[in-house]
Amino acid sequence: MPVVLDPDAAAVYRAFQDAGRPAYETLTALEARAYYSQARFATNPEPPELARVAELAIPAPHGTIPARIYVPREPRRHDGLSPALVFFHGGGWVIGDLDSHDVVCRQLAIEGALIVISVDYRLAPEHKFPAAIEDAIAATTWVAANARELGIDASRLSIGGDSAGGNLAAVVALAARDGDGPALAGQVLIYPATDFAMTHGSHSEPETSVLLTHSVIRWFRDHYLNGAADIHDWRASPARAQNLAGLPPAYVLTAGADPLRDEGGEYAGRLNQAGVPVTTKHYPGQFHGFFTMGKLLREANVAVREIGAWLKGLG
Repeated sequence: MPVVLDPDAAAVYRAFQDAGRPAYETLTALEARAYYSQARFATNPEPPELARVAELAIPAPHGTIPARIYVPREPRRHDGLSPALVFFHGGGWVIGDLDSHDVVCRQLAIEGALIVISVDYRLAPEHKFPAAIEDAIAATTWVAANARELGIDASRLSIGGDSAGGNLAAVVALAARDGDGPALAGQVLIYPATDFAMTHGSHSEPETSVLLTHSVIRWFRDHYLNGAADIHDWRASPARAQNLAGLPPAYVLTAGADPLRDEGGEYAGRLNQAGVPVTTKHYPGQFHGFFTMGKLLREANVAVREIGAWLKGLG
């Protein structure tokens, strides 16, 4: 599929190339995390002010899961309680944290007029699959169980995330449907990873190997999974789930210059075929990772506003 970056995205890509951006697969996991953390200052917009931002410690079998709650100044309320979005950050299950996605969580809280809780799940390779999934399910279940104390309406609880976080959100939705988690109002899947087989066409097209290159995505996979057998586990590859019926309404975003483009689009199609209400949005001239780059890319801010509007539409 021909891909032409839009002018803003092309300029950002050239800037990364000119800056001598190191390839993640040439770094250790710790080095990659430090680099990714530092890069956010060049790409993230200024953080908007909210009514409250606070750290949380969610109890889990291994100890606690760090999290952060975002409360906008004017959240939607019914009987004093607000809808909420539990958000899982991207980063290939290896990099990323609460700070890397702090700005987009603030933006989503404002645009969706809801409470956002960002989850700092355990990362690989120190904690391989399914540690991140276990944390995502545990955190979502805890938020639902403690919803009233958090000012949240548990009946209007959604989940979401970008890239690896979109993968986690899709898996949490499946687990919750099957009884391992609370009822959910919606799922936001931003260029999600859905199939570790990596056989879709966009995994081999030269035009999609932009920032998230074909080699670095394999580096992420090898850090996260224990071995080839994990590829077929639906908790790693939600596209391997046989039945997608009964899942909550979904918003699925894809980008043209993205190795994950085709698997995300196919997953949206399967959700639709299973009777799940699906809203899809494709950004043909953007690359994987653009969603957090609102300082440089106008379409990143468009995407945040549109997702906020969709979340409002859930009630």
